[in-house]
Amino acid sequence: MGVLTLNVEDTSTLPPEKLFKLFVLQFDTLLPKVLPQVVKNVELISGDGGPGSIKKFNFVEGADWKYFKHRVDALDKENKIYNYTAIEGEGDANIPTIDHVSYESKVVGTPDGGSKSTVVIKFYPKPGAEIKEEQVKGGLEKEKGIFKALEAYALANPNAV
Repeated sequence: MGVLTLNVEDTSTLPPEKLFKLFVLQFDTLLPKVLPQVVKNVELISGDGGPGSIKKFNFVEGADWKYFKHRVDALDKENKIYNYTAIEGEGDANIPTIDHVSYESKVVGTPDGGSKSTVVIKFYPKPGAEIKEEQVKGGLEKEKGIFKALEAYALANPNAV
């Protein structure tokens, strides 16, 4: 009945500055554009986009989620660090035991000029509940699909990012 911690890594041919811009600084506007069949829009509920801000991701009818909200915990453009916590949502009946999820992400350069994104994801259970890795695998695969879709968009539209 503890916190489930997973480490996720993705690599890209995009340089670190571009990958960080794509997945952090332009994510809210690009996500509905790149995946309109899934994401309706992203709203800034409070704040200016920096630490303490709350964002609401709204999904299209028929998606696994109706919406979810996340709070920006840290945004360090220089070191390419972005931390946030998923604090509320409606949807995906496969994870009723999860209270909230924190993400600690960092983008670093690779020797070939590309980049590597590392994310430490911590799933916090509701009181008395247990979270098993099998419960969250589907969501992790969807997140990997989002990564690949946004990367493909950036590669196909180099001036857009």
